[in-house]
Amino acid sequence: MRTLQVELGERSYPIYIGAGILDSIDTLSAKHGISRKSPHLIVTDDKVAPHYLSQVEEQLKSEGYTVISHIVPSGESSKSLQVYEEVMTTAINGKLDRSSAVFALGGGVVGDLAGFVAATYMRGVTFVQIPTTILAHDSSVGGKVAVNHPLAKNMIGAFHQPVMVVYDVNTLASLPPREVSSGLAEMVKHGLILDRDFAYWCRDNGEKLLSLDPETLIYGLERGCAIKANVVSQDEREGGLRAILNLGHTIGHAIEAVGGYGRFLHGEAIAIGMAGSARLAELLGRSADLHHETVSMLKAVNLPVTLPEDVSVERIMEAMQHDKKFTEGQMVFIVPEAVGSVAIVKDVPVEAVRSVVEQLKGEG
Repeated sequence: MRTLQVELGERSYPIYIGAGILDSIDTLSAKHGISRKSPHLIVTDDKVAPHYLSQVEEQLKSEGYTVISHIVPSGESSKSLQVYEEVMTTAINGKLDRSSAVFALGGGVVGDLAGFVAATYMRGVTFVQIPTTILAHDSSVGGKVAVNHPLAKNMIGAFHQPVMVVYDVNTLASLPPREVSSGLAEMVKHGLILDRDFAYWCRDNGEKLLSLDPETLIYGLERGCAIKANVVSQDEREGGLRAILNLGHTIGHAIEAVGGYGRFLHGEAIAIGMAGSARLAELLGRSADLHHETVSMLKAVNLPVTLPEDVSVERIMEAMQHDKKFTEGQMVFIVPEAVGSVAIVKDVPVEAVRSVVEQLKGEG
């Protein structure tokens, strides 16, 4: 088991990464002070539950923990106020108290939803992340939790750090290929924003990552988590530096919204967004090689880099107006300067963005 630390003073916490460490969830819970006297809630989805829910429940119960579970439908549609209320009802009926913990067993959707429940139940209870997807190596680190509004992704949320992240790579074996590629989008992103060598490593090891080669995967996840943990440690609440983690997300979130939070997986939308950000960089005078290099990295892990012809440019532009990064009538973008380096540009012309979105369709 490998351990990384997210340094946030009294809110610091470890990320445990390894094979088979789900069997240690009971001892790790005790190590981090989770009470055996209070009931705890496991939130998971209907795809993950058949594989791992019983294992986690039995491990915790064998050590004297009282746990109840709530299973939500898989997919982005579960990040809604309706599902949030249903989980809250389970927590209330289960008599969770201020010493209770909420365990998120699943991917990014489950983590965001369960985390928002943990952040708001009795004004905040202990939160544990147990990611079961590659994508969640990004979403499980950093404490950003939220649900969606029909008009905008993650608009209703909070910052609520977990007490620990327990990342058992054995859980990734049940992922379908499309989910594997989607998760690798955020791994490539971490290289593109801060580590040139890692970005090219992702490209060169694309086949091994797609085949879930254990050694390759553990290194990639550890390096991706380390990059994000470093950024979060410097800027927990996105006052400055942390915004660089949003590379590709302005266009990507709009694509997700237009697709009804179901047509495109998160990583697919972000990949298209990163290709668009590289195009935007070239329009703004950065290196002419950025788009080519970015696209080569994304294609190496089977990610899309263009928009389907039937997606409306106008609807994409409209959805971006609701993005949290749209302020005072100007568009804020994370723009690549070079592979491994990005800049926060706060006054991107709307017409330049429209041109990029049109180009993303024209290349299809």
